[in-house]
Amino acid sequence: MVAPLALMGLSAAADLVGGVVDAIGKAASPAAAGKDKLKKTAQEFESVFLEQTLDRLTASGGQEGPLGEAGTGGSVYRSMLSKEYAGQIVKSGGLGIADGVYRQMLRLQEGASHAG
Repeated sequence: MVAPLALMGLSAAADLVGGVVDAIGKAASPAAAGKDKLKKTAQEFESVFLEQTLDRLTASGGQEGPLGEAGTGGSVYRSMLSKEYAGQIVKSGGLGIADGVYRQMLRLQEGASHAG
């Protein structure tokens, strides 16, 4: 069974991918504004990726402790903690995923503007 929060995470990831596609399509407009939007989208992508990864890493069969499943809303708090950790990792430089995604989006944008 897939937890409701996992479905929300997948939905957020799908929305983010849609944003990446939109950013690529619209970024052929003013260069500076387009690049800023691409950079922000790439960072959001890295944050969502890290959040999903941390959710998997912190999921446990444990029933004890403040984030245990036996506690009130333990899975909700664990999800919130993963989101916060992911945001802080990206703010501190991240893993480099955002940079790679950003460079690839720029290449796609340049290819689209040369083709049109």
